[in-house]
Amino acid sequence: MKKRSLVKYILSAVLVILSAAIFTCAQDPSSNKQNARPQPPAAIVAEKKVGPVKYSYEFSQPRFYIKHIVLEHDASGHGTVTFERSNEDVPVVEPVQLSQAALARISALWVGLQFLDSDTNYQSSQQFAHLGTMRIGMEQGERKRVAEFNWTHNSNAAALVAEYRRAADQAIFVFDIGVARENQPLNAPKLMEVMESMLKRNGFSDPVQLVPLLKDLSTDEHIPLIARNHALRLLKQIQK
Repeated sequence: MKKRSLVKYILSAVLVILSAAIFTCAQDPSSNKQNARPQPPAAIVAEKKVGPVKYSYEFSQPRFYIKHIVLEHDASGHGTVTFERSNEDVPVVEPVQLSQAALARISALWVGLQFLDSDTNYQSSQQFAHLGTMRIGMEQGERKRVAEFNWTHNSNAAALVAEYRRAADQAIFVFDIGVARENQPLNAPKLMEVMESMLKRNGFSDPVQLVPLLKDLSTDEHIPLIARNHALRLLKQIQK
């Protein structure tokens, strides 16, 4: 009887200790319990605090064939390009989506400029107004700034307008080839020559974005065979 009583006493003591341990862990905020809800990236948190960011690039030279270009986009690279030709009265507005590679380059250049925190004058002492006037702008929350110049020695500003011009030229080319396919198929061979020239001089923002278009062109029986074959050659060139 004494052994049974002793066993019962020991078991009761163990249960009391275990219950206390479980209660303590449940109440301890420093326990190993993890919050399964993922935390948003710091960039998203920051954007929510100050509002979405908007970027813009503008080029104007009334004497040029393409006399006016405005490209606007958000932080994801989605936006529009508006352009005017000298022989047309109505501007063309087309959607644009910067590729991840192009957006990364452009974003790095904006960061390098520290644009909203700076009042740097990017215009050099040299004036080349005949080459056109460029404006770059950024807006976030209540903060907004636009800088204008026709020539600059600032490497980040020069590289930025070059990136935007390539993005605009790529979007304009896509528009032109679309018009040719629908209404002016005989213009397609000439446009393929233009495309090849632009590829050789690194005139596009991201040629890989044009791969689906070239595949479609290579099988489009509405355009001349010479243009389809040219599209295949350029497709192989890009995919090397």
